[in-house]
Amino acid sequence: MSQLQKTWLTIDCDDFRHVPANQGHPTRSKGDLKNASKDLSEQFIAGMEGFESWMRSHNHPVSLFIIADLFESNQFSDWISSIINIFSERITIGCHGLSHRSWSAWPEDYDGFKQALTEATRIIKQRVGENWRPWFRAPGGYIAPWMAKVIAELGFTVDTSINPSWIVKKKTGKGNNWKMVRESISRNNLIEREWLNMWSLPVNGPALSLFPLSIISKMAWKKLPSILSIEQALDAPNNSDFTLSTVYWHLLDHGRKNGNWAPPIPNRIFSLGINQRNTESLKTAN
Repeated sequence: MSQLQKTWLTIDCDDFRHVPANQGHPTRSKGDLKNASKDLSEQFIAGMEGFESWMRSHNHPVSLFIIADLFESNQFSDWISSIINIFSERITIGCHGLSHRSWSAWPEDYDGFKQALTEATRIIKQRVGENWRPWFRAPGGYIAPWMAKVIAELGFTVDTSINPSWIVKKKTGKGNNWKMVRESISRNNLIEREWLNMWSLPVNGPALSLFPLSIISKMAWKKLPSILSIEQALDAPNNSDFTLSTVYWHLLDHGRKNGNWAPPIPNRIFSLGINQRNTESLKTAN
């Protein structure tokens, strides 16, 4: 296998209030966004703790995609500062939107999307400093061709919103498809990092726990190539020389099983513990 075929570990930081059933979707959302509590859910807090424990068990890098309105929580803000201090360059952070609005499910709104993404970028960059990366993942994977221009205009270099399964083709917006989204991404000189699929079926996020997709997901993850090194993960998504298997799960998942949940990464590529070489590299990074 090529040295440039790697696995990119990514996590979406959505709380329960962010899911389409509760906010951001014209037909699926039943919640009242204006009156929604900004307090973190118990499982989200447990997920923060579980994630930190999991990170201490190995020495691989992870990219977090953060919804900017989470920084309205002092607890979340303090936690992000803490894990950046602890894990340093093992953590890179991209943008998952200002809220969890499913933009492609609504009529095209270039100005609204640009305003929201501008504000989200400002907030996240201010909070995470050098750990920021100009990488975007659309909330819920709802991305339409018209969105690519905005993403590029605001200085993003990578989009990682495409879940190329036929099951979720409607997330591209009315009359669109994944081919059209890819073409728009390419025209706007963005690098696309599609989510891993197997047999054109989802194998990430909710699929990890939804039978029978959970079985297919485990089969797909067993075939993953080696994980990006800490140094590679700082910029590999920007580098088209790398062929990445992009996998993701939710921070909420780490709140499962009393905080002991872990993603199904195969042992052959997952190194438990911190060896001396990597310990020294972390010291240098700090």
